[in-house]
Amino acid sequence: MTRPHRGAGLAGSSVVPYPHGGLARHANLPPGERLRVLLVEDDEGDAFLVGELLAETNSMIELLVATSLSEARQRITGVDCVLLDLGLPDAQGLDGLRQVLEMSSGAAVCVLTGRSDEHLGIMAVAEGAQDYLVKGQVDGVLLTRALRYAVERKRADENARRLREVELRQAESARLERGLLPQPLMTTDQVAVHTFYRPGRHAALIGGDFYDVVQTRPDRLDLIVGDVCGHGVDEAALGVELRVAWRALVLAGVPDDEVLPALEQVLMSERRLQEIFATVATTRLDLDANRATVRLAGHPPPLLLSGGRVAPVPAPGGRLLGVRPRRPIAYDLEFDTDDWSLLMYTDGLIEGRVDAGDERLDVPGLSGLLDEPASRAVSLPELPAWLVGQAERLNGGPLADDVAMLLVSRGGGR
Repeated sequence: MTRPHRGAGLAGSSVVPYPHGGLARHANLPPGERLRVLLVEDDEGDAFLVGELLAETNSMIELLVATSLSEARQRITGVDCVLLDLGLPDAQGLDGLRQVLEMSSGAAVCVLTGRSDEHLGIMAVAEGAQDYLVKGQVDGVLLTRALRYAVERKRADENARRLREVELRQAESARLERGLLPQPLMTTDQVAVHTFYRPGRHAALIGGDFYDVVQTRPDRLDLIVGDVCGHGVDEAALGVELRVAWRALVLAGVPDDEVLPALEQVLMSERRLQEIFATVATTRLDLDANRATVRLAGHPPPLLLSGGRVAPVPAPGGRLLGVRPRRPIAYDLEFDTDDWSLLMYTDGLIEGRVDAGDERLDVPGLSGLLDEPASRAVSLPELPAWLVGQAERLNGGPLADDVAMLLVSRGGGR
């Protein structure tokens, strides 16, 4: 078989042939249709034949030719598919295939075998090749189709692998985040605590909001709801740190007035930017005395449900944690009856809009929802989720911010 002369056209194409039947880069081919194939073949006649077959079908395939594995290593960059002969001067059989698979990264690999090597071709597919072709048994159409199918199978395999990796990472993150969600540390049956949590980040399990419940004595229960500004992973991690720090401070018996200042120190030392702050509401329940002590640091006030009425707890608002250290002022709340509920929440619940206008739901709007007759038909365990549903209905869609709620109830709860 004679070698073609440089400059001669193939099948009416303006593509210029290389020695060994290779086709030059066709600059006018659309990138989405052009396929770059590296033929690794030391037989000049077989290499020329492959080029002729591709040219006959006007296959829009750029064929590069390497006569050895070492030459292929230098030319493999940017290649979509490698067409590999298993008998090369510097690599024989499956050993050469393994080396090509290692160097080819995202490229598909097809094996080109002689008739007596067909069994070896099947073994090559088992090793990771996308397909095998038998010399002398393919025409231009079949060769072109096999190369394009191999590339598509490789892309599908890569997409499936990446999808699996993403799924594994998501499952691992979900397990991690689920482990970071708090489990209320309480044994008393004098009150019931119902929790709700929904992060603003898509597909996340935790956000910058946090809550926790800790019982330190048979008659004492401490609760916290907080909100770290922002919606990212860093804010979520900081929220977990603050929650864990608060639990440690409460369990260690730190004086009540010193807990939030100590929590602020943690915030200021762990935050990644000086502009990051947090709002916090804490409540200490004295169950025997049927009273509560509420402290707010820039956080919306809890709502008290009692005697068929709903009212915000008139505790001083206090200053945000992380802005200018200042000790929150305690507010003592006396419960008139043994039937009451206290709702603690983050501002993601009340920042939604009302009826597509600029007005926010805010504390009065939330109080109004709880005061509606429909809310009284909702059981206490389902009340937090019902409130979120009503807020989303008024907002005309999902709430943008994280939402955390604690509903602590005694007796009938209302």
